[in-house]
Amino acid sequence: MKASQIDDIKGRIKSGLTEASIADGGWNEEEIAEYIDMSLINFPVYIPVKTKAYIKKCIINEILGYDVISELLEDDDITDIMVNGKSDIFYEKKGVIYRYCREFSSISNLFNIIQHIVAGHNRIVNESEPIVDVRLNDGSRVNIVLPPVALNGPVITIRKFPKNDFTLERLIEIGSITYEAADFLKKLVAAKYNIFISGGTGTGKTTFLNALSNYIPSGERIVTIEDSAELRIQGIDNIVRLETRNANFEGSNEISMRALIKSSLRMRPDRIIVGEVRGEETLDMLQAMNTGHDGSISTGHANSPADMLARLETLILMTGNMPLVAIRRQIGSAIDILIHLGRMKDGGRRVLDISEVMYDDGIALNGLFEYDDAKGLVRTANDMRNRSKLERYG
Repeated sequence: MKASQIDDIKGRIKSGLTEASIADGGWNEEEIAEYIDMSLINFPVYIPVKTKAYIKKCIINEILGYDVISELLEDDDITDIMVNGKSDIFYEKKGVIYRYCREFSSISNLFNIIQHIVAGHNRIVNESEPIVDVRLNDGSRVNIVLPPVALNGPVITIRKFPKNDFTLERLIEIGSITYEAADFLKKLVAAKYNIFISGGTGTGKTTFLNALSNYIPSGERIVTIEDSAELRIQGIDNIVRLETRNANFEGSNEISMRALIKSSLRMRPDRIIVGEVRGEETLDMLQAMNTGHDGSISTGHANSPADMLARLETLILMTGNMPLVAIRRQIGSAIDILIHLGRMKDGGRRVLDISEVMYDDGIALNGLFEYDDAKGLVRTANDMRNRSKLERYG
């Protein structure tokens, strides 16, 4: 059947479904599916069996799911979905970006999907609040930007996470890290070194943090703090998960990262895991690392380890007129290990650098592992200087 015929059948069934459902006080998913089946059986034009299945799936996705991007969300090999208005949809699969062959039927339909996404997640998006970050039920990260900020129509960017969590063993298999480096990091996590993970957008910082968290001793109490809850900490029973809250229409009732970090200190945590620092909460996170919460982990955006340290300085300066010497001392004493991730030309994510952070009349990086294009991630000749925690924990 032609695409125009299929669209006509879909439109007629959806119209009848809407009227019948409203008249009967609203239907559940089972009743909707039953109505579609009966409508397809009794349709006055012959419809092939495969086409019937396709039409039913499309209608259910439009009403209960995410319309044309539902198929992309169901594909486990797709890592990113990018909707640039009604007609321009792209996705990334195995490191390569492709243009999607389908598009939304109308702008209003796209708006309906956006409201479906944000519903129930304590978030609001409209013309006065055109930017929002939420997550889907499967943990996928969603960023939405609406007009007038987005000039080419509503923009949706979805970062999907693997259904099966990556472990360090799996990261070794796919070449993201070597066995030697992974074994080294396992010991650092168990010995409660404070670790910071840096990298650009899409380099796998959250995935790597989740993998490291598998080696936190199961008897500890963990508090996680995020803008939008994405972390999936495994093997820890005593865990508290905190998420920020945006201000309401009156501009009040906002719960910031900074407020959550301060509150977490009174929750008796062994470790605090902050999903990502990007503002004034940076100082609070570093102070938490410096006040008895060894083994804490966080992430941040930067292009290199040195850039990450410089960015941390800038973020702390946002909190007030604090001397640069004091800021650097705070960073140097709080963070023990800095891990930098990068994205390669083939789309693969790699650990590019593992360095020890030290303070001695200024911040210094002691490179322990470095990435070599020919050899991969290799151990440097530098010895680790701060071995006190390793010795303390045997």
